[in-house]
Amino acid sequence: MSKIVDYVKDSYEELVHKVSWPTTAELLNSTVVVFVASLIIALIIFVMDIVCGVHPTMFWKGLLGYLYNMLG
Repeated sequence: MSKIVDYVKDSYEELVHKVSWPTTAELLNSTVVVFVASLIIALIIFVMDIVCGVHPTMFWKGLLGYLYNMLG
């Protein structure tokens, strides 16, 4: 039981005194970067889906439809 108590105490000590937490500005900046990157990736996938789904000889509806058919 003492090992568990020591572990919790050490974990608390590390989180309070050794971990460098981001400032609000850094956190906001990281959030914006992740949001913009997610939008760009979503746009790329959307364009790929439109481009691959327009060809008349293709039997699936878009690239994601092809992937779903492969998995299902």
